[in-house]
Amino acid sequence: MSGDPHLAPGHLVHGMGTELEAPVWPAITLDEARVVLARFAQAGRVMTLHWHSPRPFSAATLIEAEGGWFILKRHHHALRSPDVLAQEHGFIAHLRAAGAPVPKVMAAAGKTAVAWGDWTYELHRLSPGLDLYRDRPSWTGFLAPDHAHAAGRALASLHLAAQDYAAPPRGTDPLIAGWTILPARDPMAAALAYVAARPGLAAFLEGRAWQEELVEVLGGVPPGLDALPRLWTHNDWHPSNLLWTEQGEVAAIFDFGLATQTCALHDLATAIERCAIPWLEMQECAPIAGDVAAALGLIRGYGAVRALSPSEIDMLLALLPLVHVEFALSEVDYFAGLLDDRAQAALAWDNYLMDHARWFASGAGQAFLADVRRGMAL
Repeated sequence: MSGDPHLAPGHLVHGMGTELEAPVWPAITLDEARVVLARFAQAGRVMTLHWHSPRPFSAATLIEAEGGWFILKRHHHALRSPDVLAQEHGFIAHLRAAGAPVPKVMAAAGKTAVAWGDWTYELHRLSPGLDLYRDRPSWTGFLAPDHAHAAGRALASLHLAAQDYAAPPRGTDPLIAGWTILPARDPMAAALAYVAARPGLAAFLEGRAWQEELVEVLGGVPPGLDALPRLWTHNDWHPSNLLWTEQGEVAAIFDFGLATQTCALHDLATAIERCAIPWLEMQECAPIAGDVAAALGLIRGYGAVRALSPSEIDMLLALLPLVHVEFALSEVDYFAGLLDDRAQAALAWDNYLMDHARWFASGAGQAFLADVRRGMAL
């Protein structure tokens, strides 16, 4: 797309379904970008904006400046403060130092996130690679079968680079995938504590039979999750968070907004859940079937770099129907607590948290898990 300072009018973003929607967060303007990048000495003067991201939870734009090409991302301060972003950036810096293909986060006066008014900004130098999935909704499948295997290999390599990162997990901010409920001795008690720590989420759930519904989901938590080694992980692994080479390999990894300390199997299960099941089609009330080849590609690619034992495969498949739970609660908190949008919060609870779990318990979901297990045994 050619540069155009008037990109913002008519800008639409991905919604919770397949249709584009008006953004909650307004697009970044050319004047705004110039003011913010003036604080980043290495960026130089802004020349033009080339693209606005359709991702819905923040605003981002591709910038051509004197110092090169950059992605400028803007968050509401209630979603990401500079201190909260610094946690994410610390993980990225560690991965980059270990040789992982992640973006270079730019600094302004020694800080990687800057505040201006109601907003928090971060600036990343554009990584090399083809953005093949740029306009596709998140959580849609791979364009080529080989991409699944390549994505699995890249995820395992990321975990190897992360294994000596010792930062504590992130806190209670919205839109962060955590690992506090499933590995707890009493997952339901941990869920109650999770809700109590988030007033917006608690207010939304008041008057709903949410505990009975959540018990239905958490009854399937397998034993032994508390023994899995903790690891900082990406937690949003899908092809539109990857850049690609012409040969179909992963060239770069970005969007660490959900990253925190979980475990390796959590991250791999998340990747399968994001990439191998067409959830957006289910929201249109159409029957869906999981993509077994994509799931097997991810697992086999991962195992080619970081071997998985038979017991780990068993645990992975047991975790898969549950891995979305904590992020789903965080998403409900975002809509109810930050946006005061009860309709979207209800959609996140009913269609995402509950219906995804119920799909795994359905005939189609059970067939998918059985087919993946059978494929791994071959």
